[in-house]
Order: sequence, then structure tokens, then C-alpha cells
Amino acid sequence: MNITLYDVSVWVLPLVIAITFHEAAHGFVAHRLGDDTAYKLGRVSFNPLRHIDPFGTLILPAILLFSHSPFLFGYAKPVPVNFRALRSPKIDMVWVALAGPATNIALALFAAAAFHILGNVPPNAAQWLADNLKNALVINVILAIFNMMPIPPLDGGRVAVGLLPKPLALPLARLEPFGLLILIGLLILLPLAGSQFGLNLDVISAILRKATGFLIQLILAVTGNT
Repeated sequence: MNITLYDVSVWVLPLVIAITFHEAAHGFVAHRLGDDTAYKLGRVSFNPLRHIDPFGTLILPAILLFSHSPFLFGYAKPVPVNFRALRSPKIDMVWVALAGPATNIALALFAAAAFHILGNVPPNAAQWLADNLKNALVINVILAIFNMMPIPPLDGGRVAVGLLPKPLALPLARLEPFGLLILIGLLILLPLAGSQFGLNLDVISAILRKATGFLIQLILAVTGNT
């Protein structure tokens, strides 16, 4: 796989915007709902340097890309939220968690809608802009779908903890310290183990791909691109 400067230019910009807006949205909604932890730390910001995690945002995706991995996985520095400081901790936790994926969907809609202006862009810039918009659509949808998996500390896990009754929410919340290990197991180790026995155990990735494809087609239809 030959990675060119052009490839980098049309992937890095939409990726950085996607993760920056995602994390800033968490901090903004938390601040509006009574928790100023992220605000005091300067995380309610559109400055990507405040959100990028050197390993999770840069090194890990690069390793997966250059090792010809069938999927890319990465993360930003989580925005700190003191849920006890929220005015209504249980339900406000849901709104804070939803803010990130909802922002990614809004960015995906914006990117898809912007396809309609390509005819007014000078030809020498149109292809570059088109590739950025296409990648922005894909990246933002993937981030939204992936983060809504019901595993803490992903946003979907926190939504589930906030909505489930206490007997179910507490055991799920206790999984948070092990969330990353669970994801690695489901997305990497389980499919690898299955492949050794001729079994396709890449179920989670298949579900994510189906959901991502469906949502992309829906956004394209809503924005008049079909």
C-alpha cells in the first residue's frame, strides 16, 4: 500500500475535525448541564491539539493502516466529566454521551449536503474537496456508529447505563475499566481465533459495517444525493 501526501491530506483533515468536534461537544453539553470540569481544563475547544491522543489518534491508526488491517480503530483523549456535578446526573449523563455521536451525524449531513457545491468549485480543487467531503461523511458515520456500541466507556455504554434500571445499569457500569480490552477482544482477538479454526467470528465488525452502510445511504438520500 503506497500512502501519498494526497491521501494524507484528504484523510487527516476530516478525521481531526470529526474527533475534535466530537470531544468538544461532550464538554460543551456537560458545561451547559452543570459540570464545568472540561471547561476549566480547556477541553470545550475546537483546538484539535487539546483532544488528540498521540497513541490513540495517530500511532494506533497508522499501525493498523500500514499493517493492512481490515479496519481502522482509534480514539481521542476522553473529555473529563464529573457526572455527580450534573444537575440530573442519570439523565444528563445520557445527553452528554449522545452529544458526541449526534455531532458526528450533523457533520456527516453537512459533508453530504456540501456535495452540491462541487460544481461551483474550480476544477483543480474540486477533486480534493470531493475526497475530503466523502471521507468526512464516512469517518463521521463510523465514529457515531462505533461510539454507540453499548459498552462503557463508549458513548453507547453510558447511554445504556443512564437509561437502564439500576439492577442492570450497575453491572454494566462496572465494565468501564475493561471496556477497551473487551473491544480489542471482540474486534481483533475473537476474529483471529476463529480464523484459526476456519470460523468467521467477525460478527461485531460485520454488524458495524452493515449499520454504517445503511446510515450513509440514508444521509445521502436525505441530502438529495441519490
